[in-house]
Amino acid sequence: MENILTEGLEALGIPAEREAVETLAAYGRLLADANRVTNLTAITDPADMARLHFLDSAALLTVADFSGKRVADVGTGAGFPGVPLRVLQSDIRLTVMDSVGKKVDFVEASCRRLGIENVNCIWGRAEELPQLREGFDIVVSRAVAELDVLAELCLPMVGRDGLFIAMKGPDCQAEADEADFAIRTLGGRLREIRPYTIPGTDVTHAALVVEKTASTPIRYPRRYAQIKKNPLRGV
Repeated sequence: MENILTEGLEALGIPAEREAVETLAAYGRLLADANRVTNLTAITDPADMARLHFLDSAALLTVADFSGKRVADVGTGAGFPGVPLRVLQSDIRLTVMDSVGKKVDFVEASCRRLGIENVNCIWGRAEELPQLREGFDIVVSRAVAELDVLAELCLPMVGRDGLFIAMKGPDCQAEADEADFAIRTLGGRLREIRPYTIPGTDVTHAALVVEKTASTPIRYPRRYAQIKKNPLRGV
């Protein structure tokens, strides 16, 4: 895994420092071990894990400046993209959250075991954590929800002039267009859709980058059931 990570980071133009690469590889081994007991990821081959989890996450460092930022990872799952971002950009102050307790427990235990500091792990739903409102410079998510739903969960957490970055498939323009009303209602503006190819694969993903231009109205986010049933969409 170390060689794949090193070559992939270099292809992305990201410094492949030995300690960081070794920490990522060790995290991958912990994930593989834990996954034998608890279902944390469908990606189990070490080479695939290196590329489709770690390098996919690392690609966000080419999209925005994360240095010194307060970063939240919403729907982190087994720690992606948040943990690789924190390992590769050591001055990030990271908060990861997920509604599945066993996933949060894995991330917290793994970070503690590997000495990955400044990682706050929260078991809960984004819309049920008002104390985090406008508390972050960048909010990222690799969750599978539609963009208009993700925007209502994530944009309230972003401070003024901060960013919300959603990781999506390559053909996401229609989804972005459909979410435009929600993004604007929540105080954001779509800045760009940045495609990227994961090194060592022919897999292309896209990062949708939303700027926070105004405070989110206090009535948002709504309860998750309401968001899912009636996402913010224009007439």
